[in-house]
Amino acid sequence: METQHEKYDELITRSKAVQPPVTAVAHPCDESALRGAVEAAHLGLIDPVLVGPLARIKDVAARCGLDISQFRQVDAAFSHQSAAKAVDLVRTGEAEALMKGSLHTDELMGEVVKRETGLRTARRISHCFVMDVPGHAEPLVITDAAVNIAPTLKEKVDIVQNAIDLLRDLGVPEIRVAILSAMETVNPDVPSTLEAAALCKMADRGQITGALVDGPLALDNAIDLEAAKIKKIRSPVAGRANVLVVPDLEAGNMLAKSLTFLAGADAAGIVLGAKVPIILTSRADSVVARLASCAVASLLAAARRSSAQRAVG
Repeated sequence: METQHEKYDELITRSKAVQPPVTAVAHPCDESALRGAVEAAHLGLIDPVLVGPLARIKDVAARCGLDISQFRQVDAAFSHQSAAKAVDLVRTGEAEALMKGSLHTDELMGEVVKRETGLRTARRISHCFVMDVPGHAEPLVITDAAVNIAPTLKEKVDIVQNAIDLLRDLGVPEIRVAILSAMETVNPDVPSTLEAAALCKMADRGQITGALVDGPLALDNAIDLEAAKIKKIRSPVAGRANVLVVPDLEAGNMLAKSLTFLAGADAAGIVLGAKVPIILTSRADSVVARLASCAVASLLAAARRSSAQRAVG
């Protein structure tokens, strides 16, 4: 019988076995942000660099009984400057990951996407929730529920590929991607079904690689084998998907929060497509979800480190 957070516990255990990435923590100026970074460091998941107004950070640490004396600290006067300095630590090679503190997501991502001084790559930046859903056999990735509001077909290609690469780097042996809509048939009146069909054909032609991709699929027949059987859907993905690609941010956000607040799931958040993994947490996140987000970033950083070493060798 599965214990609560079993899938996250496995991620955290695996990440303890790799070198913790130096992680620039932008503006950890409240208890939840600072405690999350400190606890992740104590577990060996990250090696944090605290970036922000040091007087405020030290005051929070003192009030909450947190010892931050062993961590590098970089002073920044206000939240925008915290974000800029944290991003600069990555650009100069002093950090391998980025973590959101108590500033707004837009402030941090605004610095990340700047053309001259940000962390852009050729890929579209996108967000994945790695969900630990009680009773579900494996972690479930939902994308994109936090960054891209109404992505185009071209942007969805990168969103799908980012999610595939995430699970590959996490060591998932078979990646099964469901392109979600409200139905499992192509309907010219429902644009998301047309985009799903196009994405599947792009996967057939090698424009998306590394996974089985199918769609359109409705949520029930994407994750429930019996529902897929009733609908007579023959597919290696239907009923077994471990990646759910939603039509837009609203659908993804509602799906992730429904699982969290109605099904007792936890949601680890990670931003992909930038030069380094970006840990996005919310004040509403549980402690285990925060730690799992750090664990995912740690495993991604380790995979990139190994890839870079192979390329040099």
